[in-house]
Amino acid sequence: MIAYSRGWLDCDRHTGGMMDFRKLMLVDDEEGVRRFLGLSFEELGYEVKTAANGREALDLFEEFRPDIVFTDIKMPVMDGIQLLKSIKMQSPDTEVIMITGHGDLDLAIESLKFDASDFITKPINNGVLEVSLERARARFNMKLQLREHTENLEKLVEEKTRRIIELERQNAASQVVEGLSSALSNAAQEVETGSGLFNELPCLVSIHNRYLEIVAHNTLFEERLGNQVGNNSFDIYSDRDSPGNACPVQKTFDTGKGQRSKENFLGKDGEEIPVTVYTAPLPNNDGDIELVLDISVDMTELKRLKDELLTTQYKYQRVFNDAPCYITVQNSDLSIAEANHLFKRDFGQSVGRHCFDSYKHRSEPCSDCLVRKTFADGKTRQRETVVTTLSGEQKNMLVQSAPIYDAAGEIVQAMEMSTDITEIRRLQDHLTSLGIMLGSMSHGVKGMLTSLDGGIYRLESGLIRNDEVRVKDATRVLKSMIGRVKKMVLDILYYAKSRELETEVLDASDFLKETADIAEAKSLAAGVEFVCNVPDGLGELKLDSAAMSAALVNFLENGVDACEGRNVDGGGRLEFFAVRNGDNLIISVADNGMGMDQETREKIFTLFFSSKGKRGTGIGLFISNQTIEQHGGSIEVDSSPDKGSKFIVTLPLKTEG
Repeated sequence: MIAYSRGWLDCDRHTGGMMDFRKLMLVDDEEGVRRFLGLSFEELGYEVKTAANGREALDLFEEFRPDIVFTDIKMPVMDGIQLLKSIKMQSPDTEVIMITGHGDLDLAIESLKFDASDFITKPINNGVLEVSLERARARFNMKLQLREHTENLEKLVEEKTRRIIELERQNAASQVVEGLSSALSNAAQEVETGSGLFNELPCLVSIHNRYLEIVAHNTLFEERLGNQVGNNSFDIYSDRDSPGNACPVQKTFDTGKGQRSKENFLGKDGEEIPVTVYTAPLPNNDGDIELVLDISVDMTELKRLKDELLTTQYKYQRVFNDAPCYITVQNSDLSIAEANHLFKRDFGQSVGRHCFDSYKHRSEPCSDCLVRKTFADGKTRQRETVVTTLSGEQKNMLVQSAPIYDAAGEIVQAMEMSTDITEIRRLQDHLTSLGIMLGSMSHGVKGMLTSLDGGIYRLESGLIRNDEVRVKDATRVLKSMIGRVKKMVLDILYYAKSRELETEVLDASDFLKETADIAEAKSLAAGVEFVCNVPDGLGELKLDSAAMSAALVNFLENGVDACEGRNVDGGGRLEFFAVRNGDNLIISVADNGMGMDQETREKIFTLFFSSKGKRGTGIGLFISNQTIEQHGGSIEVDSSPDKGSKFIVTLPLKTEG
């Protein structure tokens, strides 16, 4: 694990533009925890500083400036939540991971609202620690990368825009030449003598006669193209090698009008020079065109800047499109101007549509819209929400918004980035519900322990007095309590630890008969008639026998409890039937007990719901439903108050091949 962690740390050190993410501060009031975790972090390649409480950590924070902070929640002087808030006010980019005991889960979950990266529980597992560090690092680098690319792109666009405008102004100024033909005759003389204004111009200036010969050019022209006096006018072009392929000078003589075109000159070293050519006719005293003035602006720098800008835009687009989160650029009316590939994949082609329509399937903006707030005050915003993709999948998202400015510093658009935290929330909800479950069961466990104490006392007194009736009563109580304790423990284990199915191919008839034998004993002990109708030859099932047996026994035992609860006249009755229907096995569990109303029917497969009061955990049917769904099956419930209940389970049979 250590070698792996050092590997990705070393990778960060060599990543251009990224911080090395090696400075870590550990805050805990227990010296042993600071010493143990500090050594672990140093082994992972971090530079570590420690503090005993939040106040001491804040004093150290300004000097040390850590990239990541691990802090306990409950500490003297200043607790972890207060420390988290203070750090985020000073340095929003610092990643903070909360350390908590099992009793502090509510506080740990609360810390996520204040932008904590994650939380881990004591005792700390090395694997969990490594995953948490890697998540914090990924989140830290993603924020830096997006910020760096955004800032660099804005600066580069501004710089290149200024340069392009400057060159275009030079371009535009050259066009004035076309309206100055009377002054150009004098200018031609300056070119011929190699002096005056046109020799100072940052342009390639040349004079051509009607025989399409170059009669003069300025110094810059000679520096770039060599001495061309006496050569043909078309020789200076890279793609015109004869009079038949008319150049701008020839067109000016032919039409009597100035020309403007984009061309390529051939430099004296054989390189191509992109230029914008402006020609103007120079008439003699009789009004006939005697010469043509050619003023060409070198566009090499402009082309280089445009190419560089395109390259920068391409890099930005790659980062934008390949980011592992949803990114949109939105206008002030909340219409989507740009969306990355991941967003388009999960929400369709949304450019031009409103964010609240394509992302949240609403007809009007959200009341707490982050983008609106960012447009209003220019601040970065963050919150959590739930969205539904085109495929119907619901995802928990951490949404952040940030302003996009123009060259004048005005907010013109806003960027919204959404990170999928569904798995994190699922794990947190699982831990939370497990904590709630254990807390709610504590009273039930206490009651069962009391009953066990009472049963043991009655058993001992019966043995001392040689009272057989008292011994039997005590034994019955003890068996009942032990069964309830066993069921509660198994329910907790099944819920707390998800596991893969361990399937095998079994004869359906034999499996169901063995399951019926398990439930029959409880049914007879409770005075409930048990009827089993499981024929031979039902086919084969591919299933996890332990999990499926526990699921079906749950239905059967609930049927016994329902009959006992009603105290049916003439005795309760529990039926267990099975029949083959094509490639499916239909299993029916029916009782004539107290039955259920509609509200109870709708909730019986909900976690922690029980109609048995203190006798039920509220987990059994929830787990049974999960088990049947894992096997590709389904459950139907038919029940009415005082008319009993019927559970119909459908399971796929194993087919040939």
